[in-house]
Amino acid sequence: MAATRLELNLMRLLSRCEALAAERRDPEEWRLEKYVAALEDMLRELKNQSSKPAPELLNEYSRKVDFLKGLLEAEKLPSSTEKALANQFLAPGRTPTTTKERTPATKTVHLQTKARCTGKMRSELLGTDPLAIDDSEELNVRKRKGLVSDEKQSAVELDAMLQHHQDMQEKLAEEMLSLARSLKNNTLAAQNVIKQDNQTLSHSLRMADQNFEKLKDESDRLEQHAKKSVNWLLWIMCLLQKPVKT
Repeated sequence: MAATRLELNLMRLLSRCEALAAERRDPEEWRLEKYVAALEDMLRELKNQSSKPAPELLNEYSRKVDFLKGLLEAEKLPSSTEKALANQFLAPGRTPTTTKERTPATKTVHLQTKARCTGKMRSELLGTDPLAIDDSEELNVRKRKGLVSDEKQSAVELDAMLQHHQDMQEKLAEEMLSLARSLKNNTLAAQNVIKQDNQTLSHSLRMADQNFEKLKDESDRLEQHAKKSVNWLLWIMCLLQKPVKT
C-alpha cells in the first residue's frame, strides 16, 4: 500500500527530529520538543485514518516517537545518574526511517546519549571536567560522521563507536566497583573502631562499678569503727565520772 501524504509528512518530520536529537543542543532549544509534540498529533491522526499503514509499521512509528519523547523527559532530570538510568529504559527504533540509513538513527542517538551520560557520571565520580569529556565525545562523533563515505565504512565506524561505548561502560563499572569496595572497607574499619570503643566503655563501666562497691564496703567499715570508738569513749567517760569512796 502506498504511503499517504500524512504518513510521508510524519516520516519527514521524524527524520528531522532524529537529526536534531543527534546534535549538541542548547538548553534553551525549543524546536525538538515542539516537533515531537507535532509528531504525536500526526501519529494519532494516522492511526485514526481508514487507509492507515500496517500494524507493524505503526508500532515502529510509535516506538520512535516514544523514544524521542522519553529522551526529552530524561534530559530534564536533575542529575546525571537519573539521566543515565532513564536512558537505559529507552527503546530506540528497530528499522531505519529513511533508505539512506544503514542503522536506525534513534539507535545511534541512544548510544550517543548513553555515552554522554556515562561521561558525566564518570566526571562526577572522578572530579574531572564534564564539558571537556562532552566536547571530546562530540568531536569523535563528528569525526566519525565526516569519515563515513560509503556503507562499508559506516558499518566499521558504528562497530568502533559501539566498542568505544562498551569500553567506557566497563571502565565506569570497574571504577564504581572499586569505589564500592573502598566504601565497604571504610565501613568495616569504622565498625571495628566502634566495637573497640564499646568494649573499652564496657570495661570502664565495670571498673567503676567495682570501685563503687569497694568504696561502699570501706565506708561501712569506717562507720562500724566509728560506732565502736564512740561506745568505748562513753564507757570511759562513765568510769571517770563514778564517785570514789573515801
